[in-house]
Amino acid sequence: MHEINNDVRPEVLNKNDEVISFKCELQENLQKAMKKFVEDHPNWDQYRILQAAIAGFLMEKGFQNRDITRLYIGNMFSMNFKD
Repeated sequence: MHEINNDVRPEVLNKNDEVISFKCELQENLQKAMKKFVEDHPNWDQYRILQAAIAGFLMEKGFQNRDITRLYIGNMFSMNFKD
């Protein structure tokens, strides 16, 4: 199984963003599904998937924060919001 790349890509960062890297283990089926999705959708990558998933989960659970909402919408619809 290939390991997920943990390098932070400069184009993902905005000047005002703070990035905290973390390492997590994924079940093999989840990792394979994510890899297949990225292969089939070249405008997505593992960073965008994880950011959208975490932001979507937080919003679904009632966490209300404008920055999280922007991050979610931006990832889902390939938008980059400026403050």
